[in-house]
Amino acid sequence: MSNRIQLIIAYDGAAFAGWQSQAHRNSAQDHVEAAASKICKRKVTIHGAGRTDSGVHAVGQSAHFDAGDQRLPAAAWVRAFNANLPQEIRVMRARPVAEDFHARFSAVGKTYQYHVVTTPVLRPDLYRRAWHVPVPMDHTLLAQALAAFEGRHDFRSFSANRGKRIANTTRTIQSITCRLTGTSIKVTIRGDGFLYKMVRILVASAVRVAQGKESGSWIGSLLANPEGPKSTQVAPADGLTLQRVFY
Repeated sequence: MSNRIQLIIAYDGAAFAGWQSQAHRNSAQDHVEAAASKICKRKVTIHGAGRTDSGVHAVGQSAHFDAGDQRLPAAAWVRAFNANLPQEIRVMRARPVAEDFHARFSAVGKTYQYHVVTTPVLRPDLYRRAWHVPVPMDHTLLAQALAAFEGRHDFRSFSANRGKRIANTTRTIQSITCRLTGTSIKVTIRGDGFLYKMVRILVASAVRVAQGKESGSWIGSLLANPEGPKSTQVAPADGLTLQRVFY
């Protein structure tokens, strides 16, 4: 009988070298694997829904592992993990799943949120939690620029290179919302998948249009010609949070 467990994990990205396991063992995945191995009394591999880069936060990272003979109620898994994890990582929920569930390959979409703050001075509690842009921008232009990304497009011009060419760079952005509260801008993007640094590049490109540094047609021209020039704007990792993974 399968004993596969799904975890919903939150972490402060500033404390770790991203999600993906690293040689120096200071990624979020490394710490969760160490906790799982201690609880299960054997080496355990944690499979995450996807990478988040160094500095990127999560409130809804999804992961799974095979618990073997170790059988605990869902609440007991949560307590056991959190007793063995640094405070910057918390397992929020746990549940048993089918043997064919895979945190990465079963996922059908994700939601990210990006936080921009436009105050002249950044509050200390927002340090490493938001992109500080103390330069005026047109919020109407920002919303229009972001809306251009909705739909199914080849996003090659809005992705960074991991060192190898990706065969399929077409993705669907199902929705983008831009919520303004005073000097705080929160951009929420839901899509069926995202390329390397894609969300950060989309936000930075839209901000560039909102500041009048690019025309309103610039984003559309890059989407229409994915083999042409690329956007070189990349927003800092600090403002990005993985909100949820959909199955």
